[in-house]
Amino acid sequence: MRTGDTEIFAVNPVTGDAFNITKSPGSEERYPACHPNGKQVIFTSNREDGKTYNYYIANADGSKLKKITTLPAGSVAYWGAFTADGKWIYFNEGNTSKIFRVKPDGSQQEEVTDGRDANISPDGKKIVFTQKGKKDWGVWIMDSDGKNRKQIIPNESEIGGIAPVWSPDGKRVAFSMQVSEIAEIFSCNADGSDLRQLTDLKQISSSPAYSPDGKFITFRVTNEAYWRDAKKMKLIYDEKAGDKRPVWIMNTDGSNAKIVEVLHYQCAMDGSRAVVF
Repeated sequence: MRTGDTEIFAVNPVTGDAFNITKSPGSEERYPACHPNGKQVIFTSNREDGKTYNYYIANADGSKLKKITTLPAGSVAYWGAFTADGKWIYFNEGNTSKIFRVKPDGSQQEEVTDGRDANISPDGKKIVFTQKGKKDWGVWIMDSDGKNRKQIIPNESEIGGIAPVWSPDGKRVAFSMQVSEIAEIFSCNADGSDLRQLTDLKQISSSPAYSPDGKFITFRVTNEAYWRDAKKMKLIYDEKAGDKRPVWIMNTDGSNAKIVEVLHYQCAMDGSRAVVF
């Protein structure tokens, strides 16, 4: 959320009341995820050296902050996710396209396997991720140890199935997929069957996240693929425009898609999911 710095906020979606969880001016905090008990939050931050994004954990009120990953200088951790039992956090490292996991107390950090935009299933047994197929990028699934890799969506594109995420019951995945020059939110069964296009906004819809009860999906929307131009991307990130990537919400069947008005002008440009807890 936007305060001049990129911070992590908890926001009441009706009243707009916002609480700054991270309170770290001068650094960038991104990619939050909630513990299944709703009492703790993880997020990435470059507060140590300004260039290395490690994961941190804190109580939902921002107290008891602790760094939980130790990555090489310049690393970019992103899209962390808890297993349903709260015992493991799986996360991605952007420079190497590697998947890691770590305990919430910061112990047992280990590299799991190769993959991009990976998300762990609630039961901790499967990972959905993005990987290059025969020509371009697509949506894949594998065991949590990296074995039995299988492409579940044959559609491949320049940007692939962006940021796939599991439903709370582990039966479906949602992701953003390229449609011509734009991207829409899709979902399918865990084996790739029953593929459905959920949005038709004809913009760039991305970063889906299921609500804990599985009834809703939040996602982010922008009107341009700014990442295709490195200079433009840097400019937009430096400007930190608060209205370029607002949060939307819809039913899981794609109906009743609407902007979350209190987050219309208060969201950072990064690809963080807006998670419900």
